[in-house]
Amino acid sequence: MFDKMNEKLSSYGVVPVVVLNDTKDAEPLAGALVRGGLGVAEVTFRTDAAEESIRIMCKAYPEMLVGAGTVLTTEQVDRAVNAGAQFIVSPGFDPEIVDYCISRDIPVYPGTITPSEVAQAVKRGLTVCKFFPAEQFGGVSTIKALAAPYTMVKFMPTGGVNLKNLRDYLSCDKIAACGGTWMVKGDMIKAGQFDEIEKITAEAAQIVKEIRG
Repeated sequence: MFDKMNEKLSSYGVVPVVVLNDTKDAEPLAGALVRGGLGVAEVTFRTDAAEESIRIMCKAYPEMLVGAGTVLTTEQVDRAVNAGAQFIVSPGFDPEIVDYCISRDIPVYPGTITPSEVAQAVKRGLTVCKFFPAEQFGGVSTIKALAAPYTMVKFMPTGGVNLKNLRDYLSCDKIAACGGTWMVKGDMIKAGQFDEIEKITAEAAQIVKEIRG
């Protein structure tokens, strides 16, 4: 399960990180991402609309890869998975959440920013970890340094990744995929600018294609 999910996320190269405040936006947003060439989303559990939005997106676009982000408790893991989430992302390394997901064969991507946190992930057999907040903690250069002793691990940097630095991140072979919010900004979603979201998503998908083939 974990290896297959890692491969799927790597194949997309970019994972849109979505904050939805209104469930009515879930379906049109999912459609924009799919048409733009990135049929994947990490829906953050920061809002009351997150759980139902995941359910709506999964039902409307069953081919889409939908995960839950900013997951802080095992109760949120259950709610997200019951709504249809196929993977779990947490901002930091919470052993309780990681172990809970592993015991239930739920792909989980905990935040790791230090060698000690990566070591805890490796100890549990994880081979892909979130790296957050990426830019604030040194970006690609830090990822390369962390990957040097932990050769089996790849990272999903999130935080400060955008169209300007996306090529640099994707060019690093230690990066599985990049998480980003630039194509799904809250003001665009609120204004219903789904055509614009589709356009920006397509630009990101094109960069992935250019870098990774």
